[in-house]
Amino acid sequence: MPVKNRFAELQDEITAWRRDLHENPEILFETHRTSALVADRLKEFGCDEIVTGIGRTGVVGVIKGKTDTAGKVIGLRADMDALPIHEQTGLDYKSKTDGAMHACGHDGHTAMLLGAAKYLSETRNFDGTVVVIFQPAEEGGGGGREMCEDGMMDRFGIQEVYGMHNWPGRPVGSFAIRPGAFFAATDQFDITFEGKGGHAAKPQETVDTTVMASQAVLALQTIASRNADPIDQVVVSVTSFETSSKAFNVIPQRVHLKGTVRTMSTGMRDLAETRIKAICSGIAATFGGSVEVKYHRGYPVMVNHDAQTEFAAEVAKSVSGACEDAPLVMGGEDFAFMLEERPGAYILVGNGDSAAVHHPEYNFNDDAIPAGCSWWAEIVERRMPAA
Repeated sequence: MPVKNRFAELQDEITAWRRDLHENPEILFETHRTSALVADRLKEFGCDEIVTGIGRTGVVGVIKGKTDTAGKVIGLRADMDALPIHEQTGLDYKSKTDGAMHACGHDGHTAMLLGAAKYLSETRNFDGTVVVIFQPAEEGGGGGREMCEDGMMDRFGIQEVYGMHNWPGRPVGSFAIRPGAFFAATDQFDITFEGKGGHAAKPQETVDTTVMASQAVLALQTIASRNADPIDQVVVSVTSFETSSKAFNVIPQRVHLKGTVRTMSTGMRDLAETRIKAICSGIAATFGGSVEVKYHRGYPVMVNHDAQTEFAAEVAKSVSGACEDAPLVMGGEDFAFMLEERPGAYILVGNGDSAAVHHPEYNFNDDAIPAGCSWWAEIVERRMPAA
């Protein structure tokens, strides 16, 4: 079936929710207004149970079907948090909070799942239970992990879980998905080289940390070019180079590097960590200095389950007429934690020719709302057809 007529009728209302969220962005776990708005809407819809405070500021709503003979429970997840970015869209509904912006479309994800929740609460044309999950802190805070660690999956008996993200550059309302590894593991490193500072005119009396750190920036690129299997993806990026001195004529005592590692497999993740530590230790020893490497493992690889991915693609085809193969994405996604606990799938929905996510001129495309809402609803009605 194509987009559900009910969502065409609801589009203006859902758009108004989305734009209100856009005007009032909240970062990480500080989604107090957003969480309260979500809980209020779910109450208005007549959800059977509404629970707040899961994963600190997460919200869960339970919608029971007309029957429950099969005992099935499906989770649908949307993220709620914004980014610490100063908005430059010039929209009438631009952010009212300086330095915070919905630059990744989580306002759209939340609004679409609310729209689906309203429809499912009205119709209840399914045999089982739907758990709508509104998650904080996807943008680096690990809100998905926090909700899982709060026992969400067992508490609500969730058996499968599905997620969605808008995708700039894809036609509005179109879909793309892939089985297996989809989004990358996202790790971070802090490297501090310690040497002997001194006058730049007397380098022989120093142990030059800028030379050590510069060698490290280049050498770390050999992890991808000389250590990794060419068909196993890895990205090592040094994103900050900071010295303990700002003077033109001083060789600094200390240099601090920061960066990120993106991988698509556990083995490559282990290799990258091992090689970063070995390379930096070797360079420090060569130049007579010392080094401290701190490696922080962030989100794991997000892996779509085969059967659920095939099903999600079929639903997408029924809504938009097609579902393409998505490329690997070296960005991270903490829906990975939920997919580690339960089988499920994550899909991309087209946002049209917009600015990229995490850009100050990005804006979620409200024309994608009917397709996104229809996909949520069809996941439920097809996976748990009415008895």
